[in-house]
Amino acid sequence: MDWLLKATTPAEKILVMFVAILLFAGVMAFILYVSEKLPRWIPAVGFLLPAVIMLAFGLLWPGLRTIFDSFRDAAGRKSVGVDNYVTVLTNPDFQIILLNTLAWVVAVPLLSTVFGLLYAVLVDRTRFEKLAKTLIFLPMAISMVGASIIWKFVYQYKPATANQTGFANQILVWLGLPPQQFLLNPPWNTGFLIVIMIWIQTGFAMTILSASIKAIPDEITEAAQIDGAGSLSTFFNITVPSIRPALIVVITTIAMATLKIFDIVRTATGGQFQTSVIANEFYSQKFSQGNNGIAATLAVILFVLVIPIVIYNVRQMRISEGER
Repeated sequence: MDWLLKATTPAEKILVMFVAILLFAGVMAFILYVSEKLPRWIPAVGFLLPAVIMLAFGLLWPGLRTIFDSFRDAAGRKSVGVDNYVTVLTNPDFQIILLNTLAWVVAVPLLSTVFGLLYAVLVDRTRFEKLAKTLIFLPMAISMVGASIIWKFVYQYKPATANQTGFANQILVWLGLPPQQFLLNPPWNTGFLIVIMIWIQTGFAMTILSASIKAIPDEITEAAQIDGAGSLSTFFNITVPSIRPALIVVITTIAMATLKIFDIVRTATGGQFQTSVIANEFYSQKFSQGNNGIAATLAVILFVLVIPIVIYNVRQMRISEGER
């Protein structure tokens, strides 16, 4: 077989390629022949086993290990019972983190969906529809780190005596108001970080909802207009009920992405000035402070918060399929 590895002339290389094709065909033929002779459950196991192994060692085992670590001390050496959970739920600093996460999960999905829906309705079938949708979708093409850096420039602060380089503070100066340190003053700084996520996710909501609106049969809308329904009545009684499955998908998808928000907080403030959220805090506890117990506890809490959203999404999808 050494001559196959040492082929140098074109004829030898062609021969090597031909032999390799024959070997591949022979192996595949052997596998197919054997699979036909074996019981049906054996090939099924052969196909499923690699996926099961990867799920077990890549998802199930780390999850169980994280739950186990959440009941141990910072070094992971001894059990502390539920002390880590008590600390996270009762410590004022961690309570701020939990409230910040709640604010993100409530504000981002609702406002992104509302803005995306309104934008989709307003630009639907207008002459500049494609351009308008492209502009609102562009933030989705930017990474969250990149978007955070852009908005840090927007929020940039300089004293009132200096020329403002931050767009937001320049607007305040034009209005005769003093410049503000948007990212330093809690609790409003969390709201200004939430704006970044809304700016990104509105394009996603607009794209999904716009496609759903276009799928509504024209006959339904025309019948409502003939019956005397105005624009608002048509919107609330025809458009919104018709796109309800898409609304649920958009809200739950954005909610799950928001629960895991890390990039924006880490890039914009590093979690300082009372802006930290669960995902950022368990990263800090694990890699900056070396507290494995608290980090695992926060990860478990984050997982628990995601479960109801996933269950609700699955239930609503089943209801939608049943209605069809």
